[in-house]
Amino acid sequence: MHPHPTRRSALMAGGALAAGTALPAAASSAAVARETSPAAAGNGWRRLPGILARIRPPTFPDRRFDITRYGAVGDGATMNTAAIRAAITACHRAGGGHVVVPAGRFVTGAIHLRSRVDLHVSEGGILAFSPDPADYLPAVLTRWEGTECYNYSPFVYACGQRGVAVTGHGILDGQARLGPWESWYRTGSLQGPDQRLLRRMGTEGVPVADRVFGAGHHLRPKMVQFNRCRDVLVSDLTIVDPPMWTVHPVLCANVTVRSVTVESLLHNTDGVDAEASRDVHVTGCRFNTNDDCVAVKSGRDEDGHRVGVPSEDIVVQDCDFAGRWGGITVGSEMSGGVRNVFAENCRINPPDFPGHYPVKYPVYIKASKKRGGFIDGVYVRGFTGRGVERDIVFVNMNYNNGEGGTHPVSVRDIHLSHSEIDGARAVLNLVGLETDRLRGVHLSHSVFTGVRGADSVLCTDDLTLRKVFVNGVEVS
Repeated sequence: MHPHPTRRSALMAGGALAAGTALPAAASSAAVARETSPAAAGNGWRRLPGILARIRPPTFPDRRFDITRYGAVGDGATMNTAAIRAAITACHRAGGGHVVVPAGRFVTGAIHLRSRVDLHVSEGGILAFSPDPADYLPAVLTRWEGTECYNYSPFVYACGQRGVAVTGHGILDGQARLGPWESWYRTGSLQGPDQRLLRRMGTEGVPVADRVFGAGHHLRPKMVQFNRCRDVLVSDLTIVDPPMWTVHPVLCANVTVRSVTVESLLHNTDGVDAEASRDVHVTGCRFNTNDDCVAVKSGRDEDGHRVGVPSEDIVVQDCDFAGRWGGITVGSEMSGGVRNVFAENCRINPPDFPGHYPVKYPVYIKASKKRGGFIDGVYVRGFTGRGVERDIVFVNMNYNNGEGGTHPVSVRDIHLSHSEIDGARAVLNLVGLETDRLRGVHLSHSVFTGVRGADSVLCTDDLTLRKVFVNGVEVS
């Protein structure tokens, strides 16, 4: 918006910046004048109490199963996979409780949780995950970048369980830099062919049972994944050095992630990826990531449409974002649809939690005609922060230049209010499509300073600004 003090001139300057021509008539000041934001945002936020009332963390019987009783040794060298699995089995058969990791460094391979089991990592306790891919076999049913397949087990995994948790003030150490995971990604010659093969399988409708990767292949596993689970809790942990996405509930319901710190430096190491899930609450967490902090997803391309389950009623509150890409992100794997995402009272690049990379976009929405699907209702308020690398709000309906897709795609009803951020390239970067226009972006009651350039607005209808100040000038 800077240095243009009126809504009309700001939008026209943004259009000229992006396209080299005047803003298309459909996104002109006449369209902007339809200020529907207060009612629309109010209707959205009124849903929040009901959503939070439904999200209830699971509870567990007061029974404790110390892994050292089953042969685990916390010397940083002994492999403890069998001992931890024995403790989980005993806990599950007893009707549930807490599998306790005491103080010490316990090396392990894949951990598979079962219903009514809380894996509790005590303060001073560390689960150090083996860097050997063989320790994550046999392959399990998973979703890899939004496409279902069989692949290396996530380091902590549950499938089809009810009432599962990973808690405690200890550490999950992925030790990913000691393994081959990053080399699989970085060279492009290892992960790349398997990535393309899996995507082609999803597009062509190859049965999931025939999409078998794992041994002999190079698709990195997730750190913590709950697949088709209900009543999930991840609480109080510090999670460091994951090989890929960190906490990944997929096709889940009633999920709480609270007071978790994520430190990730390798590529594609998002903090939390809520995928095709509903009633998810991420609260009081800190994210120092080499990708998105919190991302909402729902499957990729044709395989996402096949599964056809949206993410909905996702709430993110009171988090610190110090990740490389988006703070609150939707997409790009959103083919199953996304509705009702709420994010409030989060800090961007806070000085007392400096990340390795500044957040590029506090609000980042990614879609394309290759993905198809819809994003309906993203509500953000109370964001504060500084030093945004690029734009405060980036909505891109042409992600990766559309990848040659032809599916209809809809993005609408995006709200940002009561926020204050110092330092950014621009406030808005909005990329709709001529065939599938971006509809309904509403900013209100916000103050942005240190904004270096003009907005970019393309193919966008119903853009409103109300009581928005940029570099000391009201743009309204």
